[in-house]
Amino acid sequence: MEKIQTVTGGVTAAKGFRAAGGFAGIGKNAGKGDIALIVSDVPGSAAAVYTKNKVKAAHIAVTKDHIQDGIGQAVICNSGNANTCTANGVEIAEKECALAGKLTGIDPKNVFPAATGVIGVPLTFEPFEKAIPKLVENLSEDGSSAAGKAILTTDTYKKEYAVQFTIDGKTVTLGGIAKGSGMIHINMGTMLCFLTTDLAISHEMLQKALSEEIIDSFNQVSVDGDTSTNDTVSIIANGLAGNPEITEEGPDYDLFCEALHQVSVYMSKKIAGDGEGCTKLLEAHVTGAPEKETARLVAKSVICSSLFKAAVFAADANWGRILCAIGYTPADFDASDITVSITSKKGTVLVCEHSAAVAFDEDLAANVMGEEAVTVEIDLHDGDQEAYGWGCDLTYDYVKINGSYRS
Repeated sequence: MEKIQTVTGGVTAAKGFRAAGGFAGIGKNAGKGDIALIVSDVPGSAAAVYTKNKVKAAHIAVTKDHIQDGIGQAVICNSGNANTCTANGVEIAEKECALAGKLTGIDPKNVFPAATGVIGVPLTFEPFEKAIPKLVENLSEDGSSAAGKAILTTDTYKKEYAVQFTIDGKTVTLGGIAKGSGMIHINMGTMLCFLTTDLAISHEMLQKALSEEIIDSFNQVSVDGDTSTNDTVSIIANGLAGNPEITEEGPDYDLFCEALHQVSVYMSKKIAGDGEGCTKLLEAHVTGAPEKETARLVAKSVICSSLFKAAVFAADANWGRILCAIGYTPADFDASDITVSITSKKGTVLVCEHSAAVAFDEDLAANVMGEEAVTVEIDLHDGDQEAYGWGCDLTYDYVKINGSYRS
C-alpha cells in the first residue's frame, strides 16, 4: 500500500475542521456564492506565503500581522472584489476577522482574511455583516465543496484535494481548496490556496515546509504572465491527529513534506489547467540541467511563451518556439545539444534532437497535441537536475474574458 493515500473531503478532511460557503452579494453569482469560512475547532500552528507584487491586497497586510505569533484558527475569503487599492481595505479585512471571531469564539487575531476579484473597486462592510452570521450557522465537516465554489472567480470548476498518511501510528490528513484562472504568474512568494491538516508541527517547521515547497509547485505555474496582487497560500495545522509534535527535520518531517508536495502539485495542475479560456493543460518537464534553478527557469520560460501557448491551442508542433523560449531563459547552460519531445495520452513525438530539426509525422504530432493535457519533454544534456512547469494554451476566449472582465 502507498504511504500517502488520496481521500475525499478537501479542506475539511482533517480532524477538527469545518467550512461553509455563502452569498454576500459581492459577486454576481448567487448559485456559486462569493464568501467562504474555514475554521478549526482548536488553534493551531500557521504559516503562509504571499505574492511578491509590490501592490498587495489589503488582506495580505492583515494576515501578515495576525500570523506573527505563528497561530491560526480560521480563514475567511470573499470573491468578486480583490479588496486591493481600496481606501478602507485594511479596515474591512479587520472587521471581517472581528465579526467571524466574535461569532465563532475565536480570537480575531487567529483569523486570516483573503479576497479575490476586481482590483480598485470600492468595498463596504455591509455584505460581510449580513453574510458572516449565516456562514457560521452553516459551518460543517462537509462544507469543503461549498467553500471551494465560493472562492472561485472565472474558474470553471472547484479545486479541492486531500491525502492521508501515518506518523508514529497516527493517521494524519492534509487537504485544501484553491482558486486560480487568470492573472496567474505566481511568484510567492488571482491565486489562492487554503490548506488544513491535523498534524502536530511547530510553526517554524510548518513555515519552512511551505516556503520550500512552493518553489517547485505553485511558483512553477503561469497562465498569462501577470503576477496577482492577491496571491496567498496559507496552512493551519491543529495537531488533532495526536502525533508527537514535529519540531525538527527527520523522517516524519520528510513524509509531511512529501504529502504537501503531492497536494501542492495537484492544485498547481488544476489551476494551470483551468486558466481563463484555456482548453489544454501544458506541462514542461526539463531534465539534464546543470542546476535545479536552471531547470525551473527553462520550464517556466516554455510554459510562459505566448507564441508556443498559441501553437498548443492550434495543436501545431511548432517546436522552434520551444527552442526560442529555452534560448532566452535567464540562466547559464549549454544550448547546443537539446532534445525535445511532445507527449500526451495519444503518444510521443520527437521534434528536435541535438538542437536541430528531425523528421516527424505532422499528423501524429497534431493528434498528440489535440489532447487536454500536453507535456513537453526537454533534455538539455548539460547536467542531472530536473524541474516541472505548468501552464495552458492561449485562446481567443482569454481575450474575450479579460476584455470584459469588469462587466
